[in-house]
This record gives sequence, C-alpha cells and structure tokens, in this order.
Amino acid sequence: MALADALHRLRSTLARLKAELELAELDGAGAPTKRLLDDVREALTHLRAAEDASRLHAAVLVVDDDVRLAEITARGLRRLGFDADASSSLRSLRDREVLVVDLSLLEALDAAAHQDVRASRPIVVTGATDQRSRALAASLDASAYLVKPVELEELAAAINRRMSEC
Repeated sequence: MALADALHRLRSTLARLKAELELAELDGAGAPTKRLLDDVREALTHLRAAEDASRLHAAVLVVDDDVRLAEITARGLRRLGFDADASSSLRSLRDREVLVVDLSLLEALDAAAHQDVRASRPIVVTGATDQRSRALAASLDASAYLVKPVELEELAAAINRRMSEC
C-alpha cells in the first residue's frame, strides 16, 4: 500500500471516529463503545500501513548476553522511534525485523541457527576487534560491525541502512 493511500484511509477512519463522538455528545447519548473501539483498531491498522510504507517504523530485536544492556539499548532506540525489543537469547524474527546482536552469543550457534542469523544480515555489536571476531561477523553476512561502546545514533544509522535493504 502506498503511503498516500494509507494516510488517506487513516484520516478517513479518524474523521469517522470524531464524528461518532461529536454526535454522541450532541445527542446526549452514550458513545457507541463497540463501534468506536472498532474504529480505533482500524485506525491503528492504517497507521501501521503508513509507517510501513514510509519506512519510518522499524522493528528491532536487541540481543545481548547482558540483558540489562540490551534493555537500555532497546529503550534508547524506542526513544528514537524504533519498535525495539530486548532479549538475552535469539528468537524467531518478525517480518522485516532487524537483528542487533552481541557477537559473543553467535560463537556457539549450530548450523541451522547460524543460517537463520546469516539470512537476517544482523548488525553485530561487540567489544572484540580481533581478526577472528571480524571473520565470524563476515561469515554471518553482517550488515554492520560496531565496536562497544556503541553510540545510539551510530546504531540507529546502521538500522536505517539495513532497513533500506528490505
């Protein structure tokens, strides 16, 4: 769906919702709760379509063996407008979700997990700068290799570059 179409549908749904509320207020009747909730759900669906069409919305999974660091990173990304989750272990990725992963978690992957991570073209973050670590990231077809401590703006730029490939 094109951005203009998604925004038009969102605007129409919100206008309908506003009209329902105004009519209920004028009539002195109770607002039609079920219909209003349906309109809100529809508006949120159109908003998601607009975000997807504009690529302003990016889902990100931050995986680090230090769950506190993963959560801090995800929180910072959310403040920048990303839909970011934190975890201390890998999970299946949602459609178009970007994987940001600590290299140390990737060293013990079995062949199937290695292939799944490779297919996602992850953004690798690590404290390691040695040749072996860089080779592991390269074997995973990493879209970026960032050395800790990583600046949030640098990570956001890497995520945006990765999203532009989708």
